[in-house]
Amino acid sequence: MNVQASLWRSIAVFRVASLVYAAVLIVVDRADYKHLGWAWAVLAGMAAWTAFTSAAYAVPARRTRLLLAADLLVTAAALASTALLQYPASVAKAAMPVTATWVAGPVLAWAVAGGIRAGVVAALVLGACDLTLRHQSLTGVYRSPALNGTVLLLLAGVAVGYVSTLADRAERAVQRATEIEAASRERDRLARGIHDSVLQVLALVQRRGAEVGGEAAEIGRLAGEQEAALRALIAADGDGGSALAAGDLDLRALLTQEASASVSMVTPAGPVLLPAHEARELTAAVHAALDNVRRHCGGTARAWVLVDDEGEAVTVTVRDDGPGIPPGRLALAAADGRLGVSQAICGRMRDLGGSARVMSTPGTGTEVRLRLPRRPAVL
Repeated sequence: MNVQASLWRSIAVFRVASLVYAAVLIVVDRADYKHLGWAWAVLAGMAAWTAFTSAAYAVPARRTRLLLAADLLVTAAALASTALLQYPASVAKAAMPVTATWVAGPVLAWAVAGGIRAGVVAALVLGACDLTLRHQSLTGVYRSPALNGTVLLLLAGVAVGYVSTLADRAERAVQRATEIEAASRERDRLARGIHDSVLQVLALVQRRGAEVGGEAAEIGRLAGEQEAALRALIAADGDGGSALAAGDLDLRALLTQEASASVSMVTPAGPVLLPAHEARELTAAVHAALDNVRRHCGGTARAWVLVDDEGEAVTVTVRDDGPGIPPGRLALAAADGRLGVSQAICGRMRDLGGSARVMSTPGTGTEVRLRLPRRPAVL
C-alpha cells in the first residue's frame, strides 16, 4: 500500500494532460495573442519543467522544500507572462491564460507534500498572481469570472490536502499492523521452540524427581514451578499484542501469575476483559482462596483454577483435592476474627456486586465459585 506514490503519479499525469490542453487553447484562441511565437516558447518551457518535476517528484528524497518553492515560482512566472503574450482586452475578459489548467500543478504538489495548509498557501499565491493579472487598471475592479480560477485552486488545495493526510494516516496504520503481525509471528515461533525444548525438559525433571524421591523430589518440584512460571510468561506476552479497551485488564494475564507446579490454570482462548479495579479485586479473591489451600491442605495438595467468560458475567472456580472443610468451621473462624473467607473472598466479591460460594465436604476437597456480573456499558 503506497497511496502517496499514487498521488504523485496522478499529479504527473495531470500536468501532462494540462500541458496538452494549454497547447490546444493556444491554437484555438490564437487571435487573443499578440506574440503567438512567444506563447509557444513559454509552452515549450512549461513542457521542459513538467518533465523535470515529474522525474524529481517520483523520488521521495527529491521532494524537498526547495523543489516545491521553485515549482511555485516557475508556474507563477509562466502565468504572469500572459500579460505580455495576450492582448489586454483578452486578459480583461478573463480569457484562459497561457498556462491554462497547468497552473494547478504546484497546488496539488504542495497539498500532497504538506497537507491542507500547504495546499491553501500555494493556491493563495497563484490565485493572487491570477487576480493581479486580471486587474483592470482603468476601472480598478475585478470581474466576477476572474475569481473562478482562485476559488478552484483553493478547492483543489483543500481537497487534495485532506486526501493526502488521510492516505498518510492509513499508510502508518497499515505499517503498524504489519509490524505487530510480524512480531506476533516471531513470538509464536519462539514459544513453539520453548515448548519443544525448555518446557519439555522441565516437565521431565519434575516427573523423574518425583519418581526418585529425596532431594531429587525437591529439584523436581522447583523444576515444575519454573515450568509453570515460564508458561505463564509466554501466555502473558502473547496477550500483550491484544487491543484492550480503555481502562480494562485481561483477567487471564493476572491469574496466570498464580500458576505453579501445584496450581493448574484453565482459561478461555481469548482475553477476559474487565475494568481494572474489578479484575484486580477478583484476582485478589482467587489469591486468597489459593492461600487457604496452601495453609490448610498441606504442601502436597493441588488446586485448579477455571475461568469461564459467559459474556454477561465472569465465573472463576477454585477447586482443591484437600481434606475439605468440616461443617461449621467457616462460621467459627469468622467468630474468632479469622476473616480469610468471609472478608478476603466473600466480602470482596460482595463489594464488587458479585457473589462467592464455598462448597466443601470432608474428604472430597473444597470448591470456591466466584461470579462477577458485567456492568452494562455507559453510553
